[in-house]
Amino acid sequence: MLFPLFILVGFGAAVLFSAAGGSMSPYADSHLIRFGVFFVMATIMTLFNRDFVRLMTYPVYAIVLILLVGVEAMGAIGGGSQRWLEVGPIRIQPSELMKPVLVLALAKYYDLLPPGMVRNWRALIPAGVLIGMPMALVLMQPDLGTSLALAFGGVVIMFLAGLPMLWFGGAIAAAAVAVPLAYNFALQPYQQRRIDTLFDPESDPLGAGYHITQSKIAIGSGGITGKGFNDGTQSQLNYLPEPHTDFVFATMAEEWGLVGGIVVIGIFAIIMRWGWKVAMKAQDRFSRLLAAGMVATIFFYVAVNLLMVMGFAPVVGIPLPFMSHGGSSMMTNMICIGTLMMVNRWNSQKPSSGLS
Repeated sequence: MLFPLFILVGFGAAVLFSAAGGSMSPYADSHLIRFGVFFVMATIMTLFNRDFVRLMTYPVYAIVLILLVGVEAMGAIGGGSQRWLEVGPIRIQPSELMKPVLVLALAKYYDLLPPGMVRNWRALIPAGVLIGMPMALVLMQPDLGTSLALAFGGVVIMFLAGLPMLWFGGAIAAAAVAVPLAYNFALQPYQQRRIDTLFDPESDPLGAGYHITQSKIAIGSGGITGKGFNDGTQSQLNYLPEPHTDFVFATMAEEWGLVGGIVVIGIFAIIMRWGWKVAMKAQDRFSRLLAAGMVATIFFYVAVNLLMVMGFAPVVGIPLPFMSHGGSSMMTNMICIGTLMMVNRWNSQKPSSGLS
């Protein structure tokens, strides 16, 4: 897994080099430094044993939840949203931390739940509270993309834990009723415009539809093999918004074409296939759910970002893992990778040992 991961991060640095007009600063160099720091963190995570991780699960969840409350009380505002906590030079986004932490909390909950209670209300209500509290706080920021990521990770864990399919069918029906209500009463006006633009971006090409329109132009103009490294016009001439973060795939596709896109998607497939194999080889329910939830978290990032830049999903501010410039996203995805490496190490131990 590490070899394709290093290739992906290095390729991302090359794309960020191009997005900065042929300069390592300010994107590519910080991208590589952040990866190096978080890779050390992921390596340290592999030393944790199962008992320690189980012990720390709920305290860590509570700490991150308190941080989310802190964001509402004293968080820094940027881009119209209140999502960050600043302590001196340190700036963290607790909602990003909550994505893997929520998976961890749900994995422990369903590990402790007796198998005979999977069809009982205790399999649904407490888990719903674990998901609902951070989702509500994140929606208040407002951050629709992260709240959807939390919901997706939670639903995946519930599904893999074996909850009755009838419950999921009921949830889908309830969501179908709730979507129009949420659109009219819960979403901010700019979020409503993003959804409207998804279906007709040309209706406002210089306003709400600008991001998607320019992204499509960049991807389409790359053709099969692209315009060449550092020769993209959409990003170089600043037509493409956020070419180094949310729309880094469009920046890449313009210069590397369909071939580059297939390579990137293929590497993601290799990494996630490895993660899924780790989950399937896990020796206990907690490890299996934990690993599968981390794979789901990475998958959500990749799938939503690719759908977004191609115009198949609203622009919700989800960066592309290991390629987009951004410390919070890199931290979250490297926590997922570190967790998978940790479970992979557990898989090599005897089930009854519990040793570090």
